[in-house]
Amino acid sequence: MNIVVFGPPGGGKGTNSRKISEELDIPHIATGDIFRKEVNEGTYLGKKIEEYVEAGDLVPDDVVNKVVEKRLSGPDCEEGFVLDGYPRTKEQAEALADVAEIEVVVNLDVSDDVIINRLSSRRVCSDCGEIYNLEFKPPEEEGICDKCGGELYQREDDTPEVIKKRLEEYKERTRPLLGYYRDKGVVVDVTVQEERPIEEVQQEVLEKTKNALDIG
Repeated sequence: MNIVVFGPPGGGKGTNSRKISEELDIPHIATGDIFRKEVNEGTYLGKKIEEYVEAGDLVPDDVVNKVVEKRLSGPDCEEGFVLDGYPRTKEQAEALADVAEIEVVVNLDVSDDVIINRLSSRRVCSDCGEIYNLEFKPPEEEGICDKCGGELYQREDDTPEVIKKRLEEYKERTRPLLGYYRDKGVVVDVTVQEERPIEEVQQEVLEKTKNALDIG
């Protein structure tokens, strides 16, 4: 059960990946998390990642691929996994194909307006990292985290101007990537609209994923 979840920034990749992970009892693997783990453990790959990040450069494909390959070799991935945030390029997808056969790619189709609205309303706890949305999941007390009492802030890249740029980059990058997986016949599309409840979207994602895997 090897699954990839695609979607634009703020499109619900993490939320839906976690739901699939819980339902199918396979690990949710987010590239940001495994990068942080490598850096925190001071591994060779972690040091390479840190060098690129500190220089303000993108981590090159060969390093990203090695980090993901290392994680997928873990015993908990024997029955499958849900990848969130990888692959991001066709080259990464080809490297992934050498390690594992991807059975389902969930493509979250979200309009630019929905993304801009969501991310402009996003607030993050400066202490514990909990994420809020002023429209859909506001904190009980304005500006304060419900979990730890930390101060909430808006990320610099959550402004409409920056979001539009990120969306253009996402579309440019993922078009060939989606084409690559569509040619393999493994893509399922889920349309996310402003008025659709999160639970309804998650249910559709689960149903389409299970159907594609031919499990009940």
